[in-house]
Amino acid sequence: MVMNTGFKSQCLPTYRVLTQDQINTLHCATLELLETVGVKIMHEEAVQMMADAGCRVKKDNIVQIPNYLVEEAIISAPSRITIYNRLGKAAMHLEGNKTYFGMGTDLVKTYDLKTGELRESQLRDVANAARIADYLEEIDFTGSYALPFDSPTNLAYIDSFKAQLENCVKPIFYTAAGMEDMAVIHDMAAAVMGGNEALREKPIHIHYAEPLTPLMHSSGAIDKLFFCADNGSPVNYTPGMMSGASAPVTLAGAVTVGNAEALSGVVMHQLRAKGAPIISGFGMSTLDMKAGTCIYGCPEYRLALSACSDLYHYYGIPMWGTAGVSDANCIDQQAGMEWAMSLLMAGLDGANLIHDIAYMGQGLVGSPAALVMNAEIISYVRRVIKGFDIDAEHIGMDVIKSVGPQGGFLTTDQTMKFFKDEHWQPHLSNRTAPDIWAKMGSKTWGQNATQKALDILNSHQAVPLDREVQESLDAMREKAFIDLDGKQFES
Repeated sequence: MVMNTGFKSQCLPTYRVLTQDQINTLHCATLELLETVGVKIMHEEAVQMMADAGCRVKKDNIVQIPNYLVEEAIISAPSRITIYNRLGKAAMHLEGNKTYFGMGTDLVKTYDLKTGELRESQLRDVANAARIADYLEEIDFTGSYALPFDSPTNLAYIDSFKAQLENCVKPIFYTAAGMEDMAVIHDMAAAVMGGNEALREKPIHIHYAEPLTPLMHSSGAIDKLFFCADNGSPVNYTPGMMSGASAPVTLAGAVTVGNAEALSGVVMHQLRAKGAPIISGFGMSTLDMKAGTCIYGCPEYRLALSACSDLYHYYGIPMWGTAGVSDANCIDQQAGMEWAMSLLMAGLDGANLIHDIAYMGQGLVGSPAALVMNAEIISYVRRVIKGFDIDAEHIGMDVIKSVGPQGGFLTTDQTMKFFKDEHWQPHLSNRTAPDIWAKMGSKTWGQNATQKALDILNSHQAVPLDREVQESLDAMREKAFIDLDGKQFES
């Protein structure tokens, strides 16, 4: 890590994995892969669009993409995307090195706050996570976090989106099973914002879809990609690879494949609607060759995401990332280590949309207490990446001289003026002496986080929806229950 002096003598930590020559090498390898091997596109309309744009179409819908189309798409994709909350206020500016942290969408197991039981996730877990995210200022956007098994067939994503609208004002990161439930979700967001044009002007949600590794785009994924492009709705279209299984075992090879998948998605999206908002990038877990499991908290994932950040800062396209993730199956020391390492690296990377905070168990397990703990780690990370000022006032030579040898700084005006800004203050972490801590019950950080989560759920409510909007959402959900329950979607 090096320290660079920047604006107003502010010292900011900077971190990158790739040199400019290495960025060029990976970019050129990606272009070669797309032009000579190509990607399989399982969507006839998309194949024809690509052919009309100058791509070569081979047997079995293998589409080879010329370099210039990739370069044109990189240029036309917006370098800045503003996301709003449901009150109409700008909440996230996805650009440059600005970082925003939030939840993922698909945890099948949840630790019950009151009983400690690990059980199937339910819709109340989605609502609870949204309320906690609404309260915690360190969490910038919400996701369903849990995947509710008590929702009717094919309404899980609709119910989750509605629960988030009802329990949180922050932007929503969401998934959908197919076009049918995605259209309902979009209509719900439009109802909150006052119509489709108002939603296009002030988007409050980001859809997550992904290609198939290696080098494939499914019909369902492209349908959703095109729906977002047509409606000017931000889409996060990024592959999720497993190095050693669905992607090369070498990090350089996996990065090249993932980048080709991501950029081919950008090409299709921008050909469909030039300038439409897209968030790109790639993620890369690894296959543990001993356990046979998909590893989420490994250092290789961090390195790949750092390389992704370097590439997409070079491209000028807002990028996705993951952090606050652990392979531990409960809140323990391993979870704390892996959460902290991933959150710190993501913050230093400057990835824009960082999701999946407070994930455990290879992306299968969640806990409301884990959300509170990750919020505290994010606060710590933000203090690190904030750096510090090195101007005359902050050096305070006159103060140092006036105190002199063997003096004290506690009562100086400088201390009173700057201590809150210069010194990070945790909400939950222990800073008491051992004997005082023992007298206070010897509570662990995890126990404090559990109590804090319970306190939030007992006392906090998000700003309510207008009555007319709430009634509209209820009616949409009931219509979806009639229309979609039991229907099979194409993903």
